Amino acid sequence: MINDNSGLLKLVLSILLFPTFFQEAFVLFAWGASDPFWVMMSKRIFLLLPALAIILGCWLTAACVLTVVFRPNRQAFVTELFITWWDLGKSIAAFWGGIFKSVLTLFITLLSALKVAVLGIWALIQEVLLMPLRLLGNAGRSVVGSTVPWIAVCLTLFWCLLEAVIFTYVTTPLVVDTFSNITGDNLSITMVRIPLFVFLVFIVLGSYAVLSTFVDSFKQKSISTIIGIGVIEIVVLFVEVVFLYREFVDALVPWFAQYSENFELGVFWTLAISAFVWFGIRSLSWILFAAHGTPTIMAVIQGKGLALAERRESASLPRSPLSTNFMNKIKEDMVWIQKAGDDLLASFILPPLQVIAAAINFCTLLVSGQHLFELPIKSIADAIQIRTREKPEPRIVNENRTTRHEALTHIK
Repeated sequence: MINDNSGLLKLVLSILLFPTFFQEAFVLFAWGASDPFWVMMSKRIFLLLPALAIILGCWLTAACVLTVVFRPNRQAFVTELFITWWDLGKSIAAFWGGIFKSVLTLFITLLSALKVAVLGIWALIQEVLLMPLRLLGNAGRSVVGSTVPWIAVCLTLFWCLLEAVIFTYVTTPLVVDTFSNITGDNLSITMVRIPLFVFLVFIVLGSYAVLSTFVDSFKQKSISTIIGIGVIEIVVLFVEVVFLYREFVDALVPWFAQYSENFELGVFWTLAISAFVWFGIRSLSWILFAAHGTPTIMAVIQGKGLALAERRESASLPRSPLSTNFMNKIKEDMVWIQKAGDDLLASFILPPLQVIAAAINFCTLLVSGQHLFELPIKSIADAIQIRTREKPEPRIVNENRTTRHEALTHIK
């Protein structure tokens, strides 16, 4: 079309349509279809978008030049046009620098993510290995912080089972002989030991229950209760000494006989030693743990319930099987992953967005005489916020009108 005209019209058309002289060559060079693959990809990544933005800027600049004649504030509009080209130049430079920055950000983010993954796996392995010890520690703190004497209860039950095992082993021959004589059959030791063990467990537990009740009667200072429980305690003492502890002392007689000639203990001293052994064992175990464990066991058996309320200082103890440091580390890693993802996304989006925003500013400058975006765009949030120029305040116009009216009145 330009070549079909001549003279001044050809000059005007050449000025207005000047992008047609180079736009095709620009696009073909930036597209690089005939170049090797890596050169083609490099041109398309680094040159295609800036070339298209420059061509668009040239076309819109020509259109803006045509509208300069009709615009009220021509000087400011031309200044804005030059600023728009300056912004496009800065955006292209930021686009090229941003590509290298995004690649570097991707490399650093991958290394940091690998570091976080390795440290996270190592911390998880440590948590799994140390979890049993941590659970035992939590259980121990719960037991220590609880108002229920669980340790005393466990020791009392363990001691009762231990006494039952010892007396089962000691009294089994006597029981087997007794029942064999009664039934006339040879009874198996295994058949006797199991029910005998259960029977002795209840005997030992009952012995501590009577002792606990006897102590409570002294605390209540009830004479009748003291006498009644005292009689029961004597009967319990007699039964345990005669049938249990005596057998235990008899089992030790051969050991004493090894160190003395003609050693005969006799019934009296056997029962006396048995009574002393009973008194010593009951006293030691009662003072050490049974004084606190037995009332709790009796409360459970009698259905009175336990005081399960824990102490205040134990309420703040961690109950999670995972440590607090590990949970805080997971939270910090999640925050870092979110921030790193935002930074990585911004590093890939902002460089081309700068060029596109500069090209859009040419369009808005032609239509409305102002830029839509403030360049450079430093974050995705800045890109979302569209710039709005301040409109002339009506107050100033009214003030000008008022001033002009007063001046005319004064002249008149």
